[in-house]
Amino acid sequence: QVHLVESGGGLVQAGGSLQLSCATSGRTLSSMGWFRQAPGKERDFVAAISWSDDDTLYADSVKGRFTISRDNTKNTVYLQMHSLKPEDTAVYLCAASTIGCSHYPEEYDYWGQGTQVTVSS
Repeated sequence: QVHLVESGGGLVQAGGSLQLSCATSGRTLSSMGWFRQAPGKERDFVAAISWSDDDTLYADSVKGRFTISRDNTKNTVYLQMHSLKPEDTAVYLCAASTIGCSHYPEEYDYWGQGTQVTVSS
């Protein structure tokens, strides 16, 4: 079993920054992803990272603004977010996959509960 706990969300003004963390426990899978879901909308891919190599993947909407990273010693994945926009407002969820980095939520096996990010204009 894999347990994921997100933290670091909050309220920030447009143009500001936040760093999200996802602490994992249990067995280590192949890759981790961040997704987000706004009220009434589908769950959208944000970024993904492999545990074992330098493979990363980003949604076009966050490229150049968000950076995903990991600390294998702490079994933690981070999402550093800069230049935040009101449209980034959502619940951010981390997920673990047995395969490589993927855009598709159905390819992730375990999910956290999420952390709210609200960007005010």
